[in-house]
Amino acid sequence: MKRGNFVFTSEAMAEGHPDKVCDAISDAVLDEILKQDKHARVACETMAGMGFVIVSGEITTSAYVNIPKIARSVIRDIGYDKPEYGFDYNTVGVLTSIHSQSPDIAQGVNKGNEIGAGDQGMMSGYATNETSEFMPLTIVLANKLAKRLADVRKDGTLPYLRPDGKTQVTIHYKNGEPEYATSIVVAAQHDPDVGIEKLRKDIKEEVIEPVCSEWVREDTKYYINNTGRFVQGGPVADCGMTGRKIIADTYGGAVSHGGGAFSGKDPTKVDKSAAYMARYIAKNFVAAGICKKCEVQLAYVIGITEPLSVMVDSFGTGKLTNEAMVELAKKHFNLSPKGIIEQLDLLRPIYRKTTCYGHFGRDDPDFTWEKTDLAETLREEAEL
Repeated sequence: MKRGNFVFTSEAMAEGHPDKVCDAISDAVLDEILKQDKHARVACETMAGMGFVIVSGEITTSAYVNIPKIARSVIRDIGYDKPEYGFDYNTVGVLTSIHSQSPDIAQGVNKGNEIGAGDQGMMSGYATNETSEFMPLTIVLANKLAKRLADVRKDGTLPYLRPDGKTQVTIHYKNGEPEYATSIVVAAQHDPDVGIEKLRKDIKEEVIEPVCSEWVREDTKYYINNTGRFVQGGPVADCGMTGRKIIADTYGGAVSHGGGAFSGKDPTKVDKSAAYMARYIAKNFVAAGICKKCEVQLAYVIGITEPLSVMVDSFGTGKLTNEAMVELAKKHFNLSPKGIIEQLDLLRPIYRKTTCYGHFGRDDPDFTWEKTDLAETLREEAEL
């Protein structure tokens, strides 16, 4: 995130967004496999459209999972449970096309007591002290708005809402610090018989104000269902696919992204696990007071057990040089694929709940990459 005066925007999705439906199915499959086989190799991709779900990918496991049953359960839990939605758990057709992991990949990953990286690529992690979540304010607010949409739908506060939706928040920054919201966008799927004026009033009062009141001003602009109607939604209106919301899943565009998605992948895929480790490192540096902002990049090549490169950037806010922070990272964080899995305890069926409202900045003990347990150690070594 740059310094100076500027405006910045992040967006988030409701759990009924078609891409989020697909992320949830893919990770629900992963979780069920991990319950039975912690050493499975899973790369599960989902596509959803009008009346169908296709689950495909490469899975090598001793487990048996009923993929159609899992898909229907996820769709029901999200809230697609009525035929009039055009997409519901009872009638949707679920097709599967699964085969085992390529032996060419497997020979690079399975290395006896070690684990080689499951792919090449670079992964980024970030932390900032601008919020208590150590996340950019824009993505924090966007995710909380999306979560609030689900809450008021499910608890009956706004019973006419349907599962699909998106949110977007634009914040004005002054001298690099958040000052106020210039605009707030909410698109909420709804039943056909609700009037647009009522919906806009309800969304402002029940969704936006509880989340964003601290940041709004008289001139803050609101865009609530800006076309005036959002009845048709979910996979009926838009084909969904796993892994298409990688910016909403991470830092809302505030920093670099390696390009790899998270959902449906077992932790040998460094797209997922190394991104979690990069966040863990960055957050501990900021929590230690070594810097105010921190981006960490890790890079791997398939079959190798150590990263090709480690980069730390404190954006000029560091009390140590970036090079010194790299050395601290290498000393205190195990950056091999096996080390990451062990240090963050990633072979647990915890991934279904990561698929909406962000993988980072969440107060959940299962999200081990959010711990700041090494902050004091880093602070002591930095002699602060």
